[in-house]
Amino acid sequence: MAKIEFNEHEKAAIVAKIKRYFHEELDQEIAQFDAEFLLDFFSEEVGAYHYNRGLLDAKTLLEEKLETITDAFYEIEKTTDFVR
Repeated sequence: MAKIEFNEHEKAAIVAKIKRYFHEELDQEIAQFDAEFLLDFFSEEVGAYHYNRGLLDAKTLLEEKLETITDAFYEIEKTTDFVR
């Protein structure tokens, strides 16, 4: 798996959320550098779990859609003398 990286805008938004969480939920202030460090840590150590869950969810959705498409083919199939 490739390293999870964010562009500057994405990173700034995530870091702002981390800082807001620390302030509102933990009643603590966290410095910009510390929030960025925490984001990097979670990206490296926990990100793969979220990434894999997203892949599994996408795979499950795709399989469900393909099953629906396959069923639609059977619905419009004409009867013939050929054996399947």
